[in-house]
Amino acid sequence: MGLTIKTGTAWSDVFSRAQSIAPEAFESDRICNLVNGDWLKIGDTSPHASPLDGTLIPGPPLLTGEQAFDAMSGAVRQDKEWSKVSLDERKSRVAESLRLLREFRDTVALLLMWEIGKPWSTACADVDRCIDGVEWYLTQIDRQMENRTPLDGPVSNIASWNYPLSVLVHAELVQMLAGNAVIAKTPTQGGFHALTLAHVCMARAGLPVTLVSGSGAALSDALISSPELGALAFVGGRSNGRKVATTLADFRRRHILEQEGLNAWGIWNYSQWDDLAVHLKKGFEYAKQRCTAYPRYVIQRDLLPAFLEMYFPVVNSLTFGHPCAVENDSDPLPELSFGPVIQRSKAESLRALFDEAVKTGGIPLLRDHVERGRFIEGQDTSAYVAPACVLSPPSGWALHHSEPFGPLDSIVVVDTEAELIAAMNASNGSLVASLATDDLNFAERIKEDLQAFKVGINKPRSRGDREEVFGGRGSSWKGAFVGGDLLVDAVTHGERPLYGNFPEGSRYPQT
Repeated sequence: MGLTIKTGTAWSDVFSRAQSIAPEAFESDRICNLVNGDWLKIGDTSPHASPLDGTLIPGPPLLTGEQAFDAMSGAVRQDKEWSKVSLDERKSRVAESLRLLREFRDTVALLLMWEIGKPWSTACADVDRCIDGVEWYLTQIDRQMENRTPLDGPVSNIASWNYPLSVLVHAELVQMLAGNAVIAKTPTQGGFHALTLAHVCMARAGLPVTLVSGSGAALSDALISSPELGALAFVGGRSNGRKVATTLADFRRRHILEQEGLNAWGIWNYSQWDDLAVHLKKGFEYAKQRCTAYPRYVIQRDLLPAFLEMYFPVVNSLTFGHPCAVENDSDPLPELSFGPVIQRSKAESLRALFDEAVKTGGIPLLRDHVERGRFIEGQDTSAYVAPACVLSPPSGWALHHSEPFGPLDSIVVVDTEAELIAAMNASNGSLVASLATDDLNFAERIKEDLQAFKVGINKPRSRGDREEVFGGRGSSWKGAFVGGDLLVDAVTHGERPLYGNFPEGSRYPQT
């Protein structure tokens, strides 16, 4: 029996649900921008291909630079009023927005599936982590705000498309809880519908939010260089991050720049392969389209056979395909390791990068086939990529020093500790790294030489938040570190020193 889209999960059904929930933000053929508290039908829009099967959905309504400045002006006015609102009232409104998010959680998750290709459980987790994370801040914010005041001006948020709720919306809610108005840009690659519904929840709760869409070139002057800006939070690739950094007119403006890095597993004097297999399989979640994914393995030469004996079965056990496809309509949505990558062009790029590695001397260790995925007969599968792996990637390869942001692994074989460290530090800084070893003394000694902000020993590390600080090393992070108290510190003034990785010679006074 062939696969079909489960009833109620087709794009037309999901979009209709969003319309019925929030008619103020979802028109029959488009979504709106949220400016100065009003949902406005402004900005040019065009059809956008869903990565699931090429279904055309309404694209983001792209504003001009002039319209973006109008939106920023509205955010500045909201910020001046919001800074006068009591903390108890801010807590009440944030709590109400979480109640609405919880009420509409399934619709937000379905929008994420169609927009950015997340399987059902992964999409739900993105929403749940946002809600759970902000609920923790509600219990801590009285303590965190002691002797602290909001920034002078709204916080601008520019984030990547992969975690719209648990990264972007989560950050916005904490920023507003701390007394700042916020303005956010929707990623052009996807997530704009889910973000629209999430911002409906925030706007209905009376929170000072602005949501705009547009190209980086058109919106950058307003969202990055506005002299009235209180802070900038950016999550994305190094190329765009460098542009953001150079565009900032004044580096003394508070900023958080989270950028990619080539996270690596280092494997040395190790024998617990069953344990590592569990971590590696989990690591393929969402096709490794995460800033904390591990696409590089640096392995002691003698351990390569044992590693491959573990690695190949892990890859063979992965399931991927259309997240809404079921055999029987009564079946639940499938539990998949991953769905498509973000768009067709990204899939084409990953395949081309594999071919480039092989042509320039890399060994094609694995190239799985998309055909074994779970698909509906005749559907467009152009945005799907099966796992692949290159052994001994050539030093001139485009991905030798950067992350693929997809299920394309590479293995570097080493003979000495010095080679291990050098290979794990190939990208001049990363967010996370891990060591798999039976020798814990070795791990404790080596981890100090790794240019990763978090280092796991026999376990992976994640972005985390709450009590744990998050940041990067080298080119993977600039500005204030965040997580728990430091996230509040990053968007407030006070006596505590601002903890972070700032450009050389710059200082960030708290008051």
